[in-house]
Amino acid sequence: MQSLKGTGVALITPFKKDKSVDVEALQRLVDYVTQGGVEYLVVLGTTGESATLTTEEKEVVKQTVIKANAGKLPLVLGVGGNNTAQVLDDLNPKNLEGFDAILSVSPYYNKPTQEGIYQHFKAIAQQSSLPILLYNVPGRTGSNMSPKTVIRLANEFSNIVGIKEAAGDIVQGMELIRQSTRKDFLVISGDDAIALPLVLAGGAGVISVIGQGVPQPFSTMIRLGLEGNIKDAFDLQYQMMPIIDMIFEQGNPAGIKAVLTKAGVIDNELRLPLVVVDQDLEQRIEKEFLKLKK
Repeated sequence: MQSLKGTGVALITPFKKDKSVDVEALQRLVDYVTQGGVEYLVVLGTTGESATLTTEEKEVVKQTVIKANAGKLPLVLGVGGNNTAQVLDDLNPKNLEGFDAILSVSPYYNKPTQEGIYQHFKAIAQQSSLPILLYNVPGRTGSNMSPKTVIRLANEFSNIVGIKEAAGDIVQGMELIRQSTRKDFLVISGDDAIALPLVLAGGAGVISVIGQGVPQPFSTMIRLGLEGNIKDAFDLQYQMMPIIDMIFEQGNPAGIKAVLTKAGVIDNELRLPLVVVDQDLEQRIEKEFLKLKK
């Protein structure tokens, strides 16, 4: 799965003012990030507000992205949850058509033990017809997937090809790189702020939020990092640090939707319980976005 090196973007789901899925805006978003140079697209992740979408709406989102992408970039589908049996049902081949891999989040809310997390992903690995990226995001799930559990899964299941590591802990990311005995196992940052340092430590890239708002400079930064061009990569990192902080200040995807509104890609609409950012943050985001567009 070397096609999943570089910058992947966790696509938002645009909504119209009546809160229905905005298909035309989603098509614009795919074009916007593709032209910006990202390497692959991630569909129906947390940033896509998938928890608020119906089964029918998820299918609309999937088919819209597949059609708009037209085979240009690899596609990764978010398929995860805290009910293992339901996740296995969702992994039927028909549901996965048009996608190259799945991204599966560690079970949330239940707070399973490390053995429970292992057994959950063992079942997924035995069921999935597509390669699997694990997704560790303890800030949302309430439990951390330890490097030991990740390496155990990677060693036992060849179709587990990598992990989106979003613990916000550069040391944990480095431990995954250090301990991995598989040269093809991808350690992918799930945190925009530390994506470049993790790449320079041997990581494979990032699944980004800000990367869809400013795709050209962000994807360029990651490519420079993968090439070992440290100075130019960090020049871009320092330019983008303020907006990276801002988009998470009042929650995700509220911040990135504010950026994409300023870019003219979408209308600034979210579904409850999420709400748009306040006016002060919106103005600060606009100021930083305009700097990066120069």
